[in-house]
Amino acid sequence: MAPENNLQAVFNSAEEDVVDGLRAAQVFSQGTTYTYDDVIMHPGHIDFGAHQVVLTSKLTKGITLAIPVVSSPMDTVTEADMAAALAMMGSIGFVHYNMSIEEQVAQVARAKRHQAGLNAIPEVLAQDSFVADIHDLKRVKGIGSVCITDTGAPGGRLLGIVTPRDYDMLSHAEHRTTRLGDIMSRDVVTATEGEAHEEALQRLHAAKRRVPVVNASGHLVGLATRDLLRHHSRYPKVGQPSLDSSGKLRVGAAVGTRDDDRARVAALVSQAGVDVVILDSSQGDSTFQVAMLQHCKAAHPDLQVICGNVVTGAQAQRLVQAGADGLRVGMGSGSICTTQEVCAVGRGQASAVYHVARVAARAGVPIMADGGVQNSGHITKALALGASTVMCGSMFAGTTEAPGEYAMASGPSGPVRVKAYRGMGSLAAMTKGSEARYHSDTQALKIAQGVAGTVVDKGSVRQMVPHLMQAVKQGMQDVGARDIAAIHAMLRNGSLRMEVRSNAAQAEGNVHHMHSYDKVRW
Repeated sequence: MAPENNLQAVFNSAEEDVVDGLRAAQVFSQGTTYTYDDVIMHPGHIDFGAHQVVLTSKLTKGITLAIPVVSSPMDTVTEADMAAALAMMGSIGFVHYNMSIEEQVAQVARAKRHQAGLNAIPEVLAQDSFVADIHDLKRVKGIGSVCITDTGAPGGRLLGIVTPRDYDMLSHAEHRTTRLGDIMSRDVVTATEGEAHEEALQRLHAAKRRVPVVNASGHLVGLATRDLLRHHSRYPKVGQPSLDSSGKLRVGAAVGTRDDDRARVAALVSQAGVDVVILDSSQGDSTFQVAMLQHCKAAHPDLQVICGNVVTGAQAQRLVQAGADGLRVGMGSGSICTTQEVCAVGRGQASAVYHVARVAARAGVPIMADGGVQNSGHITKALALGASTVMCGSMFAGTTEAPGEYAMASGPSGPVRVKAYRGMGSLAAMTKGSEARYHSDTQALKIAQGVAGTVVDKGSVRQMVPHLMQAVKQGMQDVGARDIAAIHAMLRNGSLRMEVRSNAAQAEGNVHHMHSYDKVRW
């Protein structure tokens, strides 16, 4: 017998000895709750490149995204800028509802008006505004140039543009008396909505500054900027923009489960064209959520509805049977959440994702892993345990697109730029209006289930997300999965092997025995 045949016979007879590690069902049936850091996956066989990994995945039964990360509906994470930026990369953002119905409708509509491509959402003022109003904008957003429209808002007819060169010679007193209509440049180089990227880039190069984008009627719909030009040339395209049937960016929104939230849903659908709503509750297995879900399905049959949050199979089954298009998974695992500490209820996020996905998959309902994500490895683990998408809160907080102003704070190596970040269960957020999420809007005594603080400036999600997705692709390649459907199949058939890590193993898996180092992720 040839030597290779002898070896084949040897390994065939010892097949069980070479397959080590545990199936997910074995890991998660021990009565211990696990976080992402508690488990580690075994590598598989590689016969393809990381560039061949496809991250397309289901957000809901009716919506598919090009990339599987979405932003959390928190008032320090997602408004129009974040929603538009993510949709342009093939994802989606969920605008928070810690604001009036009118304000939320305006945020969703603003994001959907944003043209897919090289355009940012422009800062706009009216011609009867003053130069001092630009300085107010500059303090908040660091922007010294504005477009002028007849309505003073995006979507109005473009009249001109004002840049620092138009007002930098004016005195401080003149800033409060000089109207923008008197100093604006009326001869403006513009790009046309739907124009090819190459043509828009040529106009931007020629203008050497921001170029307003207008539609066929001359109404302002976007702004091509040098920052986006640099991003376009420096970073690879992550995925096709997430668009609805009319070609507009897809945008999601969060709503509550009270009776008066029904008017909010109606306004979001009819006035803003929202694509999907999340029924936002820290504990989603309630009669209130089922009633709201049934109302949404009856009143708006084309609207996709994500229910949650849930962490057990029994909770998932009830909401799936009630008609949920997707499930949001997680309770007390977020970096700013104290639900497990305060209420003694919740579950480790790795266990929650696995158990909910196991039940939801029977009905073809995608699940979204929400909370506990600190790095790209956690995203890969969430997908491997059955999630179709991963919701990011703390990871996207502090980015350029997150709401809020930057401030300076003391850091270990000197001053750093920070932005506010708070849990929707914090007293600060509940005072503003999010208490319904924690079923405490009728209580005189509010119980905090979150904290408020600050996070360091992380730059733009346009830079962060491509790096995260490349890292996820490399993780999928190491496991041996070409796409998310493949890694889910490996989870179900037991070929995806994993182990529980001891504390020492976790320490070994992190940077150690270094005098100093820089941990730069992007």
